[in-house]
Amino acid sequence: MTPSIPADKKELLFGKLKEANTAFQKIYPGDRSERQPVHTLYGGANLFKSDAAPALGKRALEIFETYAPDHTVFGKVFGMDTQSGFSRKVYEKVIAKLKTEAIEDFRIDFEDGYGNRSNEEEDETAVTAAKELAKGMKENTLSPFIGIRIKPFTEEMKERGLRTLDIFIGTLVKETGGKLPDNFVVMLPKVTIPEQPATLAGFFDILESELKLEKGVLKMEMMVETTQSIMAIDGTNPLYRFIKASNGRCIAMHFGTYDYTASCSITAKYQEMDHPVCDFAHHMTKVALAHTGIWLSDGATNTMPIGPHRGDNLSEEQMRENTEVVHRAWRKGYDHIRHSLWNGFYQGWDLNPAQFPMRYAAVFAFFLESYDDAVERLKTFVEKAARATLIGDVFDDAATGQGLLNYFLRALNSGAITEEEVLATGLTLDEIRSRSFKKILENRKMR
Repeated sequence: MTPSIPADKKELLFGKLKEANTAFQKIYPGDRSERQPVHTLYGGANLFKSDAAPALGKRALEIFETYAPDHTVFGKVFGMDTQSGFSRKVYEKVIAKLKTEAIEDFRIDFEDGYGNRSNEEEDETAVTAAKELAKGMKENTLSPFIGIRIKPFTEEMKERGLRTLDIFIGTLVKETGGKLPDNFVVMLPKVTIPEQPATLAGFFDILESELKLEKGVLKMEMMVETTQSIMAIDGTNPLYRFIKASNGRCIAMHFGTYDYTASCSITAKYQEMDHPVCDFAHHMTKVALAHTGIWLSDGATNTMPIGPHRGDNLSEEQMRENTEVVHRAWRKGYDHIRHSLWNGFYQGWDLNPAQFPMRYAAVFAFFLESYDDAVERLKTFVEKAARATLIGDVFDDAATGQGLLNYFLRALNSGAITEEEVLATGLTLDEIRSRSFKKILENRKMR
């Protein structure tokens, strides 16, 4: 059958469409393939030491073994099945994680975790912290991801924020001979207008030039902490404008639970991660930045799993009270993290090593409890070459296939499952890492 449209007119139509499609794909390239940490630990810059990661990991393991001495206690705290072997499986994975890599990401904090101090004191801390970071690089004791949080670029704090970063980076580069740690990032908090990330990006240009660093090596994150960062005065969401203003420097957007809830006039008692105002902000952020390649992170639970009684000679009653407090805080944090995961936020903050057990318990359980079902559904779906299938009482289509693939990517990234466990789907690691269900099917059809 002869097409009715002339070739030259079709080319004209498709030429304009190609231009528009290419522009769209540039804005929405899809999720990044690199590993995203499941948490970020914030610690005051004045306390940072080169061996912070192993030292805090050791402390987290001690706390875990004290208050969860076996998988049965562990399972009861987090509401896991202790009879089927599930709680044991998660428990053993948490133990292994705390022993090998308890901290994935660390942020040396010059903002809320440090406070407002004299200029002389902050200058000195910037030098000391940078030297400790350089020492950690040399001794290979740093977490896989690391960075610094400076003070915001508000009119009151811009001078201090820029000065601290200038001193810190200058000292670090001098100590290391021009090197930065792997996965180093600068966190810019309380962003409200595009000019703030634009200023930081401009300063990065100057630093790279003056310190002879590789162009583009300095990266930033931003924090969503105010209502104005969710909706601007014109009724639009400004987050992508913030990203554009960073001139390609921004890699992640983090949520500040307590500043944001305060900006919504929520009283202290109800400033929790699962408050509805937070869900609204999360969904707005997700819609604004989905598929742009920007990582998203939730905030932190501020109830610490730390018992009220200290010392080596505690009574049985005091030990019991400590256990109850820790277990209660663990369960609260666990539920908050599960809520974040349910909302599609796969990274969050921790503020104390006592929180690591609840972090990994929540992440591992979230993925492991879906593993068997996800394996069967993805395997069946691929075998049927993406024809819509009914498995049990669940209808699967191509979008579900991508969702199942995303599950395995996230589960593998988090450490919840191993590469061998992914292969049970019948896919190869290269197919998994392609991150595209559509590409997997297309390549298989060509075989």
